[in-house]
Order: sequence, then structure tokens, then C-alpha cells
Amino acid sequence: MSEARIDKWLWATRIFKTRTIAAEACKKGRISVNGSQVKPSRMVKPGEVIQVRKPPVTYSFKVLQAIEKRVGAKLVPEILENVTTPDQYELLEMNRISGFVDRARGTGRPTKKERRSLDKFNEPEFLEDLDFDFDFDEEDEEENNQPE
Repeated sequence: MSEARIDKWLWATRIFKTRTIAAEACKKGRISVNGSQVKPSRMVKPGEVIQVRKPPVTYSFKVLQAIEKRVGAKLVPEILENVTTPDQYELLEMNRISGFVDRARGTGRPTKKERRSLDKFNEPEFLEDLDFDFDFDEEDEEENNQPE
């Protein structure tokens, strides 16, 4: 098979979990082949480069084989080549690190994990190095409690 529908290919190569989601991504303009947006029925051929926008990253894949039947995860490298640029992965990492800082309005309270991450992010690093053990003598304590 030298050609395959793009929605089936995206599903077969495990880029999308279901074919319906792959077709929806095509309809929303998130899939492009060689720079032009495509419909779910567009046929792909080996050698074409497919860009998949999953915000905030745009992944790029080169088609090595056109298939329409789903394959095991170990066989995916024989079917596609990931040609995504490293700066896209840096963008993904930065978004993962700072994602909890810019919460969307109306998403509710942060979870316990998000709150701890936020606290850790906002805590100054130099405070971890300081030792705040204050040793008071009993005499000092009595002097502080005396009315003047």
C-alpha cells in the first residue's frame, strides 16, 4: 500500500489515541502536510512531512510507510521518523515546568501537588542554605518577658 488516509495513518502510528480524534484534529486545522492544512481524507505517501500541532508544541514526522492498520508500539519507528526540532522539546519542557504558574481562570483551586509545586517555585533558593536555629538562654528569655 503506497498511500493511506491521513486520519488512519495518524491513528495507526499511535500519534492519536483514536481515529475520531485524529479526524477532529484535521478538521480543526492542526494537521498539515508539507506546510498546507489537510482534510482527514487526504492521502499521504512515503517521504512526506506531517506537522501535528498539539499546543504548545508542533511535532513533525516524516512518513516512511503508508499504513492504515494499527501496529505495535515497537514497530512505529519503521513507519515514521520523528523530525521535530529540539527547540520544540525545549518549549514543551519550559511549559511543563512553568505550567502551574499560569493557571487558566476558572479552573478551580490548585490540587495539593500543584500547590506544593507552586510553593517550591516561589520559595527563594537562598533560604534553604540558612540555618535558623535560635538558641535563647533562660536569662535572655526572662529579660524579654520583663515589663519595663
